[in-house]
Amino acid sequence: MIDRAHLKRLNAIEEERFLARTPKSRERFEAAKKVMPGGVPMSWMTKWPGKYPLFVASAKAAHFTDVDGNEYIDLCLGDTGSMTGHSPSATVAAIKSQLERGMTAMLPTDDAVAVSSELARRFGLPLWQFTVSATDANRHAIRYSRLITGKSKIVVIDRCYHGSVDETFATLDANGKTVVREGNIGAPVPLDVTTRVVEFNDLAGMGRALAAGDVAAILMEPAMTNVGIVLPDDGYLVAVGELAKKYGAVWIIDETHTISVGPGGMTADLGLKPDILTIGKAIGGGIPTGTFGMTNEIASQIAKKTEREVIDTGGIGGTLAGNALSLAAMRATLVEVLTDANFKKMISLGDRWCDGVDTAIREFGLTWHCSRLGARGEYLFQSSAPKTGREAASAGDFELEQYIHLRLLNDGFLLTPFHNMALMSPDTSEADVDAHTAAFRAMCQELVSN
Repeated sequence: MIDRAHLKRLNAIEEERFLARTPKSRERFEAAKKVMPGGVPMSWMTKWPGKYPLFVASAKAAHFTDVDGNEYIDLCLGDTGSMTGHSPSATVAAIKSQLERGMTAMLPTDDAVAVSSELARRFGLPLWQFTVSATDANRHAIRYSRLITGKSKIVVIDRCYHGSVDETFATLDANGKTVVREGNIGAPVPLDVTTRVVEFNDLAGMGRALAAGDVAAILMEPAMTNVGIVLPDDGYLVAVGELAKKYGAVWIIDETHTISVGPGGMTADLGLKPDILTIGKAIGGGIPTGTFGMTNEIASQIAKKTEREVIDTGGIGGTLAGNALSLAAMRATLVEVLTDANFKKMISLGDRWCDGVDTAIREFGLTWHCSRLGARGEYLFQSSAPKTGREAASAGDFELEQYIHLRLLNDGFLLTPFHNMALMSPDTSEADVDAHTAAFRAMCQELVSN
């Protein structure tokens, strides 16, 4: 339905508008190119819409301000890293207090016990370990799974994302064979050596992947979030857990993004029983951290197969893992920010945001679909909810996404650069959501009026 020539004209208008309102960001970018490849601290930051990324002057609560003084309603929120809102007061106070008492000493603190107890209460897994990121948590969970099962293969979901974990950058080719995913940089081995890929919601495929008896672990999100939201069919997740048990594979659930549904993520919401659970980002209020929880049975098996003499050289850990500063941030964030009351508000705002998007989609006859995941909402360019990661990926449209993101950015709204996702924080207001609804409607109207 989208006239591509019209889309290009609209995008050109927004490109000029962006340049006119962000001259100081442009100056920063030109200087940055001399000292950073692509002019950015990390290569994926080049994916932001416009000729260059915005340079941020300050961020607080649900808003941020760029170096040109433009204020934005932040619906990206660090792609979940700032789901708490930027610099929540309770977390900041805990960090300030801990800064005076030491940041890292490679020794436990009282906060480590308190955080582990709170995570156990939320997710139902009794024992916890801490990392610097969710990526590390997933890496460690995979290594432990191979250790205790004696098996080599990892099953992942097609089009999944679990941080920079080598085993997860695989996909299925046209013949259903596991191959390297496009864009994968420097894969150490062919991906079918380490990995077997299965489509989301495909129980028969999962059974076939496990039947050879060589799978150490299944690593998956309970709902896909990084290729567009893909929700599980009724009973699918419980059945995956049963298959894992049947074939002796460790079931690892990654709740890093799906915590948007509530304090205990989808694991608590659906009563799931994973062997290991990984999570990071939001639980530190913006401080880099990650953690993984496990059953008593998994912990016992690990203990039987590790030796104290060489426990520091097994590829598990990191000097800053479980540091005092991150544990203080997690304790304050979990107890005082990501509360039941705040989740209730955030989920209500997520529904309000999706309602606004749905209304505009219907009004202008667009064949798009908006999916909901608690405090998170996302639209893609097909008329129905996707059932698999491949279907969700096929419903993408990079040219259209770049225009929409740039148009909304110029109107004062930041979406996640990788997809059309919005996330609500405890500080997001109804006025913020309604302002987006008005801007989104205007964008849709202009898009179809040619």
